[in-house]
Amino acid sequence: MELGSIISLAAYFAVMIYIGVYSYRKSSKDISGYMLGGRSLSPSVTALSAGASDMSGWMLMGLPGAMFVTGFSSVWVAVGLVSGAFLNYLIVAPRLRTYTELANDAITLPDYFENRFQDNTHVLRVVASLVIVVFFTVYTSSGVVAGGKLFESAFGLSYHLGLYITAGVVVGYTLFGGFLAVSLTDFVQGCIMFVALILVPTVVVMEVGGLSELQHSVAVINPNLLDMFHNMGVISIISALAWGLGYFGQPHIIVRFMAIRSVKDIPLARNIGMTWMIVAVIGALGTGFAGIAYASATGLKVEDPETIFIVLSQLLFHPLIAGFLLAAILAAIMSTISSQLLVTSSSLTNDFYLMFCNEKASDKHLVLVGRISVVVVALLAILLAQDPNSSILNIVSNAWAGFGAAFGPVVILSLYWKKMSKDGALAGIITGATTVLLWIYLPVTINGQSLSSIVYEIVPGFIVCTLTILIVSKFTYKASSEIEDIFDKVEEQH
Repeated sequence: MELGSIISLAAYFAVMIYIGVYSYRKSSKDISGYMLGGRSLSPSVTALSAGASDMSGWMLMGLPGAMFVTGFSSVWVAVGLVSGAFLNYLIVAPRLRTYTELANDAITLPDYFENRFQDNTHVLRVVASLVIVVFFTVYTSSGVVAGGKLFESAFGLSYHLGLYITAGVVVGYTLFGGFLAVSLTDFVQGCIMFVALILVPTVVVMEVGGLSELQHSVAVINPNLLDMFHNMGVISIISALAWGLGYFGQPHIIVRFMAIRSVKDIPLARNIGMTWMIVAVIGALGTGFAGIAYASATGLKVEDPETIFIVLSQLLFHPLIAGFLLAAILAAIMSTISSQLLVTSSSLTNDFYLMFCNEKASDKHLVLVGRISVVVVALLAILLAQDPNSSILNIVSNAWAGFGAAFGPVVILSLYWKKMSKDGALAGIITGATTVLLWIYLPVTINGQSLSSIVYEIVPGFIVCTLTILIVSKFTYKASSEIEDIFDKVEEQH
């Protein structure tokens, strides 16, 4: 590996660790500061933190790889994601920020569910927390897989050593700095990703002779790569667009809305976040698409399509710049892992330990438990990531669907429908998550195809969850003056 690349990466790691130390001094003394940053995030930090934690290694590896293999038919997923993110900012963010503060200052999603429905049995909190721990441990493993592939492909190190390096650095700043460290590092990482996703596709397009020559070259290679509808029937398009439904139930994104300093800041955060996302998605797709023409023109063999961004970065840029671009991939990977680690840690600490093990635990003690939880979840994610042939996009799609189907309808309806019941929420979470798991793993095929290859599992999961909530709530809702008063206050503010 070139000295310039080593210098760039060393500088990146140093900045991440410095932010962790800074955050440790600023906000990790109490559990609210450690888990939610004291609800003090600015619009820009909220927006880029939400974006960077959302757009994990799949943004610079999975999505360019899909575009490199299938061409323009991959655009449908991007359209679904952008639409979902915008609607999330529009219909969830403002009300959730208000409601979580009014409803006993909830600092986790299970905490919010329990307070929203006044569940004194804690069953709703426990079930929601179990879903978070299970799916996020799997989701976190996708980021660790991406780190392993990066170090193997770019640095010539072993895949497994890459797993430990990636997880080790992330655990370091998350462990000590908590939510503020995660959010501030996300902001820096989001800036790095933004620059990289403009720079790489621009240079590759120039290398192949411009946009018109790029289009001509790809048409010669395979004209179907230019067709958005190639091998895409109505159900396939619905499945791709349905990725957008996942946003409403992603705890690591939703928690940013809970932490922004004011509801009035959300429109600005939305504008910043959506601009960042649109540019980043176009850059990721552009990298994969331009890579098709470049690989054909130069005879380049790409063994793993998900490494196309890495390969192009190493071939076309000076080692210092290449190191910066590799840091962008690490930024995408680490920003998501850190967010997922912290949300899972929050659930284990606030929703399990505090509730069932030590109700009188001090803030200092809870912060310690949170840090231990970060380490435990990271170790489990590493164990799940041992197979170097794991597909980043496949792992992400399964976890994304799980959260979207289990929590998405619950979050939306709880914010807009006063007569939603605790039993309806509980039944919705269970049936949504179960439907996704059955759709993935049930040994049923249609014309030789698995259920999930025909329809993305989030579609049936989201529908089943929504219908379950509506039906069960219809028969189990009991009026509560306290809940109605809080709901009316939220309505008045929005």
